[in-house]
Amino acid sequence: MQSQPTLGPTLETPRLILRPPTLQDLDGFVAMMADEETARYIGGLQPRSNVWRAVCAMAGSWVLQGFAMFSVFEKATGKWVGRLGPWQPADWPGPEVGWGLSRDAWGKGYATEGAAATIDWAFDHLGWTEVIHSISPPNEPSKQVARRLGSRLLRMGMLPAPYNDHEVEIWGQSREEWRTRKR
Repeated sequence: MQSQPTLGPTLETPRLILRPPTLQDLDGFVAMMADEETARYIGGLQPRSNVWRAVCAMAGSWVLQGFAMFSVFEKATGKWVGRLGPWQPADWPGPEVGWGLSRDAWGKGYATEGAAATIDWAFDHLGWTEVIHSISPPNEPSKQVARRLGSRLLRMGMLPAPYNDHEVEIWGQSREEWRTRKR
C-alpha cells in the first residue's frame, strides 16, 4: 500500500505515538470493530466496508475541520492499538475527546495517557473552551477514564442519527478546570 500524506500533527506521550489515521491503519480498525466486546460502545460490530468509510470520515475531518481522532501506536512495539482524540461531527453534543482501544491494549492506562495529550492539544491548538466525553451509561471503564482525566458527569444527552437509539452520559470539563487541575 502506498504511504499517504500526513493530515495533521504527530503527538507523543511517554508510551504512545498518535498521528492522523491513514488507510495503512485499516486492518487494525477492522480487527477492533470485529471484536464484539471492543465494539460494544463505539458503534457496534462493523463490516470492513463500514470501517473503511469511518477511517475515511476521520481523514476527511482532518482536511475539513483541522482535527479528528488519531491512530494510536505503542512506542515500544509500533503496534496499532486504537484511536482516540478530538471528534465533533455535525449535531454532536459538544467538542469531544473520545477513545476506543483494541482489547489487548485495555488496562494499560493508554486511554488516559492518550486522551490527556489530545485534550492539551485541543485546548492549545484548536482553542476549545470545554471538552466532553459521550459515554454509554453501562460503560464503567470509560467512566473511570473520564474520572482520571478530571471530568465529571455534566448531563444526559443524545448522539445524532444513526446513534440516537439511547441516551448517553455527557462527561466533561472546561479548559480552566483542566488547566487548574494540571498545575
